[in-house]
Amino acid sequence: MDNALTYLFQKFACNIIEFLRHWYVRSARLYWYFIINKLERIDYRLAWKITLKNLFKPLYKDYSFLGRVLGFIFRLSRLFLGVIIYSIIFAIAICLYLFWLLIPIVLIYQIFAG
Repeated sequence: MDNALTYLFQKFACNIIEFLRHWYVRSARLYWYFIINKLERIDYRLAWKITLKNLFKPLYKDYSFLGRVLGFIFRLSRLFLGVIIYSIIFAIAICLYLFWLLIPIVLIYQIFAG
């Protein structure tokens, strides 16, 4: 009887450990790959790196003073807008991930408290 209880306890502990590994480690890896992929797809539309690289170059090859000033202003505003969009998406991703991390803790608390 003692061996059966030991076996059941070990099996229960292994299942709990495997669940936690799956919930916290594997899901984190998958989630962040998903988020990075989404940010790369958004960067394809916003072209933040390319805009930063060409920040001081004139817009549409207009080398006049006005073309240089407007090009800088337009590109700088595009960079600023990109930073805002990336920050919002990243903040939402962090909040969703923190919610995901808290689900098991809240459920265990609800089971034992209520």
